[in-house]
Amino acid sequence: MRRMHGTAAAALLLALCFAVQGRAAVAWGDKGENVVKIQTRLKQYGYMDAPADGIFGQETYNAVIWFQKKNGLKADGVVGPATAAALGIRLNGTGTQTAVSYNESEVYTLARLVHAEARGEPYVGQVAVAAVVLNRVRSSFFPNTISAVIYQAGAFDCVADGQINLSPDGDAIRAARDAMNGWDPTGGCVYYYNPATATSAWIWSREVRLCIGAHCFAI
Repeated sequence: MRRMHGTAAAALLLALCFAVQGRAAVAWGDKGENVVKIQTRLKQYGYMDAPADGIFGQETYNAVIWFQKKNGLKADGVVGPATAAALGIRLNGTGTQTAVSYNESEVYTLARLVHAEARGEPYVGQVAVAAVVLNRVRSSFFPNTISAVIYQAGAFDCVADGQINLSPDGDAIRAARDAMNGWDPTGGCVYYYNPATATSAWIWSREVRLCIGAHCFAI
């Protein structure tokens, strides 16, 4: 996992509370009836061979991407209204109202971390990186704010090498917001690393729950 050090820059923080539309979609990490519907139809159409087990993981994600590309849809691996309609299914229980409170400066800081650590990764992998930060905030073993987690000494290389200061693109900002609005593709992981570049024996000792793109996510 990448390491970082430094202190959070002072900023004027404006606390805003949004009543946002819940994620009217089904995506990596989701489980249940909607996932079974998606998998069943993907199998029926020849995009997927794996069982319809109700767990949205790598094989389902790959099948959704393939289906979206073949049908002229945005290939983001997320089954929203357009993809569901193309599959000929109706999703249950999506689009409920959820109250989300967050700070816009923290959103931007999280997006900068996502951009620095995961640009070029699949979109779901960018959300997963953001979710790891938020899972740390909720854990008693890490600092309790987004900025403090990101700028904790020795946590991420992107702070030490200055990439944290790059301006995040639209995907990184959207990924930060999606994670803040409750999407956690990792299922609660608090670590991630690139097995192709990781040199720490300690990080290799963590229990890996899943891998997305170049990153493995662990507890």
